Amino acid sequence: MIIFAGLAFAAVVVAALGGQLGNLGSVQLRGKAAIIGALGLQLLVVTVAPLAFPHAVDTTIHLASYGLAIVFVYANRHLPNLWVGATGGAVNLAAIAANGGEMPASRTALLAAGKPVVHEGFVNSAPVSHARLAFLGDIFSIPRSLPLANVFSIGDVLLLIGAAAMLAGICGCPRIAALDRILRPNFHSPTH
Repeated sequence: MIIFAGLAFAAVVVAALGGQLGNLGSVQLRGKAAIIGALGLQLLVVTVAPLAFPHAVDTTIHLASYGLAIVFVYANRHLPNLWVGATGGAVNLAAIAANGGEMPASRTALLAAGKPVVHEGFVNSAPVSHARLAFLGDIFSIPRSLPLANVFSIGDVLLLIGAAAMLAGICGCPRIAALDRILRPNFHSPTH
C-alpha cells in the first residue's frame, strides 16, 4: 500500500514539474503474465490462504514470486531507470532468501507501526530469530499515528525511488532530466 501511495505522490510531483503523464499510455509492458503471477502468488500465501500450506511450501511460493518478478524486470529492461527499482527488489530478495523465505522485521519497527509481532500463518515480514542480513529487513516504520502505518526496508525505499525515476523518465519530466542522466548507466565505452 505504501508503494502505491508513493507512486501516486510521484505522479503528482512529475506532473507539477512538467512531465507528461499521458506518455504512460504509450508504454508497452512485456511479460505481464509474469508480474500478475508474482502478485497472485504473494496474495495467495500472505492474504488469501496464509494457513493453507506448510511453512516450507509458503516460503517456496514466496521465493517463486520473486522469480516471476525477475522475469518481468528482464523483459522490461528497456524502461528508463528500471534498474534502480530492480536493485531494491534484489535487496529485498537477498534478505528474504537469507532468512528462509521471510523478510526479517525489527520488533521495534513493528511495534512503532502498530503491527503484530506474533503471527499465525505465513507473513511476508516478521521477526526472525538470529536474522541474517537484518539491516536489509523491515527496520523502518511509519508510526501507527499516521495513515498507512507499516514497516519497510531499504529495498522498499529503492523500489519507490526507482519507480519515481522511471515515471519521470517515461513522462519526460524536463525539470528533473538531470536526475535521469545521473541514473542512466553508460554501458558504452567512448569511441575514438
